[in-house]
Amino acid sequence: MPSSTSNLELETHQRENTESYVLVVGGLGYIGSHTVLELLKADYNVLILDDLSNAYLTVLHRIQKLATDYFNNQKRSMPSLKFHETDYRSPVVKSILSQYALPSTWSLDQETPRSRIAGVIHFAAFKSVEESIRQPLRYYSNNISGLIEFTSTLEDFGIKTFVFSSSATVYGSVANNGVPLKEEYCSHEPITTVDESGRQQTTPPGVSGLTSPYGRTKWMAEAILSDLAIADPEWSIAALRYFNPVGCHESGLLGDDPRQKPTNLIPVIANVMRGKSPALKIFGTDWDTTDGTAVRDFIHVVDLARGHISALAAAIGGKIQGSFRTFNLGSGQGHSVCEVLGSLEKVSEMKIPADRVGRRDGDVGFCVAEVSRAREELGWSTEKSLDDSARDVWNFMKESRDQNQAGLE
Repeated sequence: MPSSTSNLELETHQRENTESYVLVVGGLGYIGSHTVLELLKADYNVLILDDLSNAYLTVLHRIQKLATDYFNNQKRSMPSLKFHETDYRSPVVKSILSQYALPSTWSLDQETPRSRIAGVIHFAAFKSVEESIRQPLRYYSNNISGLIEFTSTLEDFGIKTFVFSSSATVYGSVANNGVPLKEEYCSHEPITTVDESGRQQTTPPGVSGLTSPYGRTKWMAEAILSDLAIADPEWSIAALRYFNPVGCHESGLLGDDPRQKPTNLIPVIANVMRGKSPALKIFGTDWDTTDGTAVRDFIHVVDLARGHISALAAAIGGKIQGSFRTFNLGSGQGHSVCEVLGSLEKVSEMKIPADRVGRRDGDVGFCVAEVSRAREELGWSTEKSLDDSARDVWNFMKESRDQNQAGLE
């Protein structure tokens, strides 16, 4: 007669073989790590793929700690969290996905593969505008060729729910018009809208004035996913056009700490505050804005992570309009580079040195989201402010400093 321990092991094994997972590629990066934590808090089991080319394994340990503390306080059991160190383009991905395969179904002599992977969130693209101008082939190889191979692999396993991290760079030169950007300004099929006077207006597919290879890869990736969804309506795809993620987890344990040279504004400022860089370079002071510096829509990374949860839930629930839908994820409010700098100076009580220099190739002066689609269709909107972001960044910097000092003692 089997022991009670054996029965427990069998039940655990059976449960693990039936539970669904969300696959997060690039899940230990800045946005990915915060999204993984929010997925766990929303009771999703999570499988992470990350090659650690721009992240650290310690991020996984911090996610585990924060999630464990959260569920201990809730007096609930924590969902499963699994990690594989691999590039999403690697052949190893097929062997990993095979571990989550379910028995296929048959209809009219046609086999339909099934999987315990309920959905995928894609954070695996390279993301530096400046670097993409210097190394375009590297960006096209990873961001486009990689996406094609990856979605083909997912299709082989019957995984057709997909949340794609896109970017506001797909709007190209339209961002210089000085008005909040609507999803219709960059479309992959004709879009008919009705204005306030009741007149219909049709926007043809396309985009103009893309300013970098990075932006082109994001637009191409969206076009590929749109074509895929048209060809096979079983796909449910949400492309999330980020604006400018800032901030950190309020604990100070998760933040924007890339292995490679930082390109986002906040970690660049943080390096100046730590003394790693002599001064912040403010690129462009002659933009058509209130203080001459570029205006961006800064969104707290935790709000952004929760936006992924909302998009994933909509995609899994079949609530995406059509099989492919784009959404702006932003606050709908613009802040200049000087305002961000001032917010960090206020919370840290430091004077941060800054040099005003010329514009960079590929930059635009104004980029703010029109966010009604995400609010109405996903039930999502931002909750945190720029000052919240500055406070959390300062907490992250202090936590990192304390840990570094402890390591030296």
